Amino acid sequence: MEMNPPKRLCTGEEQEMSPVEVSIIMPVHNASCWLDECLQAILQQDFTGSMELSVFDDASTDDSRKVVESWRARLEGKGIMMVVSGHNSAQPKGVGYAKNKAISQSRGQYLCFQDADDIMLPQRVRLQYEASAHHQNSLIGCRVQRVPEGSTERYTRWINTLSQNQLNTQAYTSHGPTVVMPTWFCSRKWYLKVGPFDEGGKGVPEDLLFFYQSLRHGGGLFRVDQCLLIYCYHEKAATHSITEETIWKLRVDYLQERVLSQWESFTIWNAGKQGRKLYRCLSPTIQKKVKAFCDVDKNKVQKGFYTYEESEERPKPKIPILHYKNASAPFIICVKLDMTGGVLEETLNSLQLKEGVDYYHFN
Repeated sequence: MEMNPPKRLCTGEEQEMSPVEVSIIMPVHNASCWLDECLQAILQQDFTGSMELSVFDDASTDDSRKVVESWRARLEGKGIMMVVSGHNSAQPKGVGYAKNKAISQSRGQYLCFQDADDIMLPQRVRLQYEASAHHQNSLIGCRVQRVPEGSTERYTRWINTLSQNQLNTQAYTSHGPTVVMPTWFCSRKWYLKVGPFDEGGKGVPEDLLFFYQSLRHGGGLFRVDQCLLIYCYHEKAATHSITEETIWKLRVDYLQERVLSQWESFTIWNAGKQGRKLYRCLSPTIQKKVKAFCDVDKNKVQKGFYTYEESEERPKPKIPILHYKNASAPFIICVKLDMTGGVLEETLNSLQLKEGVDYYHFN
């Protein structure tokens, strides 16, 4: 059941219809303990263009709605119009649904996505808006500061240090979107071309699905190389409801569609558990393109080959296992990034391999 139509308090009809440059898009579900800090940060934006905040409350059972409304006078006093709506069904309908609703009731030319539990720095909207002029049809992100400090250390380092090229080449890793959703900024035009967000609800990685769809449409990726968001980690985050298997399957399908279908043959770098799992999850057509596994582990190499026991084929496929120095590109690398103390990266450099041409990271 809808609680009410979007509530927008403005003065005069002209203001109602005047264009807005940026809409801050904020889905909310039981976020009252974070909202004051989040809304204070929106109030402190140094962007001088026109801005509105569009909030959709997805069946909160706390006083989120009340907290949001308590900021209306302060925000509108600073020229930031507010449009707020929601529903009070027994169950939330999910992040994708809430984002779509917040977008459809907003009217900004650009959309700045904001999670209710994160805090934007004062220059976020301004710097991402400026970047959008040079990066049309792109998802624009930024660097983040993760709190509490030290939580998801490898992930945070990855978010902040990917090169511009790696934003594209590392789109297949288990970390998910290379430009992370809580930092997204894009034009409404681009959202309408790519979207809407998947509304499957709990357990659906609506950000990853949208991210892949944006790339399929030829969309760009860009990161403003400044920290513009304090990105909070906590147990209640919606991310925790998504299983690794769901993500794995989407990644394998996307890798096959975008990379492996273009290659005549390739080598899987890792003859261990992860490499073999990837092989088993490939389509039969793509499996036939795997010319070898390769590894640094002499024990694995000594085995000589991997037998695909689950195969219906007779004889069962046997894939050679080679030492990496005897293997040939292109490679799909199934070794965890940032876990070898730089050894993997040095090895790839020593072989003079180019990321995005001779290899892609999958883990």
